[in-house]
Amino acid sequence: MFLLKGAVQMGMGSKWYRRTLLTITGFKFVEKMSTTYGKGLASRFIAGETLDEALDEVEQLNGLGIMATLDHLGEGITELSEAAAYKEQYIKLIEGIAARKANTNVSLKPTQMGLGLDQTVCLSNIREVVKQARHCRNFVRIDMENSPYTQATIDIVRRLHKEGLTNVGTVLQAYLFRTQQDAEDLLREQINLRLVKGAYKEADAVAYQKTSEVVESFKSIIKLHLDNGVYTAIASHDDAIISWVKAYTRAKQIPKHAFEFQMLYGLRMNEQARLAKEGYRIRCYVPYGVMWYPYFTRRLAEKPANLMLVLKNMSTLKR
Repeated sequence: MFLLKGAVQMGMGSKWYRRTLLTITGFKFVEKMSTTYGKGLASRFIAGETLDEALDEVEQLNGLGIMATLDHLGEGITELSEAAAYKEQYIKLIEGIAARKANTNVSLKPTQMGLGLDQTVCLSNIREVVKQARHCRNFVRIDMENSPYTQATIDIVRRLHKEGLTNVGTVLQAYLFRTQQDAEDLLREQINLRLVKGAYKEADAVAYQKTSEVVESFKSIIKLHLDNGVYTAIASHDDAIISWVKAYTRAKQIPKHAFEFQMLYGLRMNEQARLAKEGYRIRCYVPYGVMWYPYFTRRLAEKPANLMLVLKNMSTLKR
């Protein structure tokens, strides 16, 4: 807890907050302590460990008019057998969605499917998942991980589209220098994208570090898509961004069904429900599974408020 408080004190309101926290949570002893004692705290951001638990949460969200995307947590595997197991879990996930008639698509991480070990095997695993999703009339979002995997992830999506599997898309991160060009290229190729600011620790050589620069890049790629009449998924909890999108689309007479807001499970749930009541399309990113630590630490690193919420809960538990 002392280390976490130190992260807030050292970096509150600056780029150093994210870097400091991601460094601290990357230490093995911190990970061990967190996974041993922090499961209850992580439950705020994780919709359970099983598929049934996650689908129960999705059904509650659907009842509020909120769509979802389900993520079976797991990344950075060390054996291709693990990738094969995750592939089978995703096929079961897609079948489970169809059986429950839930309003949700799925998100997966390419390293979870073997990208860091064998790109050909990864492509094959993802292809099988996407084919099953097409059979069930569903959509697969390939999440974007840190910058060493950016090009390979885009290449996989392009390959699948060329094979006729167009029910797959990916994510663009506004903080990368390359993103504006990627956005223009993928727009021409009619590839469905989720647009985000970015949540990984990246080097100065590849990514903007100033918040103002990231926001400017984010707005630029959002406008590019909205102005070209392409369905746009905008993932952000930033009130300023959400208000700006609302104002921009009203001014441009862009209908509410032409885009969607996306937010994370456990964060600003009242705001998600409010947006749905206002008639906006809103999708909640719902992760589940036992491999929650990497996802959890990135959520804490996004902004000090998330970390302070967890620290407050820790203090409450000690009383």
